[in-house]
Amino acid sequence: MKFDIYEEITNKIIAQLEEGIIPWEKPWTGTAAGAISYSTGKPYSLINQMLLSKPGEYITFNQCQEQGGKVKKGAKAKTVVFWKVLPKEAKNTDGSAKLDEDGKPVVIGIPVLKYFQVFHVEDDCEGIAPRHEKPLPERCAEPDAEAEAVFTDYLNRSGCRFESVLGDRAYYSPTLDKIVLPKREQFTDPAEYYGTLFHEATHSTGHVTRLNRFELGAGLAAFGSESYSKEELVAEIGSAAILHELGLETRSSFRNNAAYIQSWLRELRNDKRLIISATARAEKAINLILNT
Repeated sequence: MKFDIYEEITNKIIAQLEEGIIPWEKPWTGTAAGAISYSTGKPYSLINQMLLSKPGEYITFNQCQEQGGKVKKGAKAKTVVFWKVLPKEAKNTDGSAKLDEDGKPVVIGIPVLKYFQVFHVEDDCEGIAPRHEKPLPERCAEPDAEAEAVFTDYLNRSGCRFESVLGDRAYYSPTLDKIVLPKREQFTDPAEYYGTLFHEATHSTGHVTRLNRFELGAGLAAFGSESYSKEELVAEIGSAAILHELGLETRSSFRNNAAYIQSWLRELRNDKRLIISATARAEKAINLILNT
């Protein structure tokens, strides 16, 4: 791969950014985000998302029975917490009831942390099925032989692990050295699928056993931090350049590349020069993935 490809990609990205704000669109569908309630179809709170960890629908033991299902033998319940406000009459320092201007007792709310147990509908239950899943697109992204060969070769050479699951997250875990992606059937556009795949693959090149790009914690940095943002620029520029090289780039996919990069540039005060420095790191990553 020649450097002029990177220069071309960089110039195109900057040109897109100079047109103004570009809305980023999530390129996959087919599943509700995170852990959701079987009874309401609504996502759980942030703390419960962390407690439940696995995406999907959750149901209580009694709800499962009411729906004609049963909890599998040996299934372990997961804890969900919530705050319940209990009314309580306010007291004065001497212990007497505190009254308002009309002589009525002042009632205050006391937040109390409550919890209940739930089970993952697909993993822990029998006789019932999720009911809030979004349908997979009628037309799914077709596989591309060259892109598949490039990615498989990279996995074989690098030892990085890959997992494709029905879910709502695409990420690379430096700790597990594993790429996780929604299933290809959740994508309608091959360019968007392989763009997402090579975005995460570019992240994986930063592992200590490869280009060691995470020596300052970029791979594990806090979401939205400067280190995290810079690494996202590297990954997205890498993704755009690989799609370009494989002939998979489309006008729509490139616009989404630029939109994603734009979101991270805002965290870095819109310093477009950061694209240039990120391109240098991306070049090394792409050469490793393409084995050039």
